[in-house]
This record gives sequence, structure tokens and C-alpha cells, in this order.
Amino acid sequence: MRVALISDIHGNLAALEAILDALAPFDAIWHLGDVVGYGPAPVEVIDRLEAAGAVGVQGNHDAAALGEIDTEWFNDAARVAVEWSARQLNDRARHWLAGNPVTRVDGDFTLAHGSPRDPLWEYLYSTSVARANLAAFATPYCLVGHTHVPLAFRETAGRIEAILPQDGTTLVLDGRRTIINPGGVGQPRDGDPRAAGALLDTGSGTVTWRRAPYAIAVTQQAMRAAGLPQRLIDRLDLGL
Repeated sequence: MRVALISDIHGNLAALEAILDALAPFDAIWHLGDVVGYGPAPVEVIDRLEAAGAVGVQGNHDAAALGEIDTEWFNDAARVAVEWSARQLNDRARHWLAGNPVTRVDGDFTLAHGSPRDPLWEYLYSTSVARANLAAFATPYCLVGHTHVPLAFRETAGRIEAILPQDGTTLVLDGRRTIINPGGVGQPRDGDPRAAGALLDTGSGTVTWRRAPYAIAVTQQAMRAAGLPQRLIDRLDLGL
């Protein structure tokens, strides 16, 4: 089975369509949370994922848009955007978003937004945090998002190796415990403004990272029209 792995779409429909095109063909979509927040098209993104039969987990922005966590935990720009996103959601979109658990297990894979031990909030950036999370999931592999940065951490004989994938990097899943982050679709933060994602091929036992350019100006124009914070608009050009 070929699975499109995506995370942190953040209401950016143009970026979502671009990365799905780059990852095609695939048999399923697994999303790793933060479907909404920041971007101008929360309902349209949900509709696209629902129509494609995507499954996944909630992120902190999703939970905030549903009123499940307090927006006071967010910085000013993020809070404005997530509260705006919450006002856009119709009943169908809310139902779909609420149907995503905070963690999910599918075969050899545990899915979480932040980390398996703190699914909504923890940023899994370092080997020390990766090591601490190994006890929090029982499967060989864990898929996370939240950092908006493509990353992987692999355990070998008690040592944790950090892997910084580029566009086209392929990692063989050989049974060693591995934590995989496909990167951010709608708001990359690694200095590359292109949408990021990864393709999991369970048949060959590989994960391949991909980048996709998209019409950033179209998303920015929609954000301006919605009155979203200028800081969020500007950062899309920089990938930061």
C-alpha cells in the first residue's frame, strides 16, 4: 500500500493540492493533525480530506478550533487565526474534525501530532526528546508532525540517529524503531517555502520525502481578504 503522509495543512488548500499531486499515486492519506489554523480555507481543506477518505489525528490547532483547549496557549497571531478558523467551521466540518483521535495505531505505525507521550503539544525536535518518546509507543514506527520540519529519528543499538531528509530522500524501514515527520504542508518552517510531505510504501518498506511548489500568492491573497495577521501572510514566502 502507498500512503500519502501529510501534516500541518493549516487551512492551505493550494499547498494541500500541490503536495497530493506530488505524492500521487497513492492508496490512502494519513494526516498528522493541524488541518486548520493559520490558513484561509479550513472548510475547503476538510472537505478535500473527507472526500479522499483521509484518516488521522487531531493537532493542537484543531482542538482549539473545536473549543477543546484554551486559545490563551497560543501566540497572538496564532490565536487570531484559530479563532477565525473556528468561526468558519460548519457542523459537518466540526463533526469530521472532532472524529480524529489524538493518537491512532495502524499496523506497525503509531500516529500522533506532537509526540506519542504528549500528542497535542510536544515538539519532537531533538534526539533526547526522541529517545524519551520511545517508551510511549509500542509499534516499530511512529509518525508525527507539529514542528513543520521534515525529520526522522532512528534507534540503532541504543543510539538515536537524527536524519534530515531532503526532497527525494528515501529511508528504508528495516525494523529499527523510527520516528518520522513528513514536514509541514501549509506552513513549512525549514527555510523552504514549498509544501512538504512523504510517501510511505508498505510493500517496499520505504518512506520518501517530497516537496511541491504551490501558488503562495493565491493563499496570501485569500488570507488578506479574510483579515488574517500579516505576519502569517509574510512567512509563507520564507518557509519560516
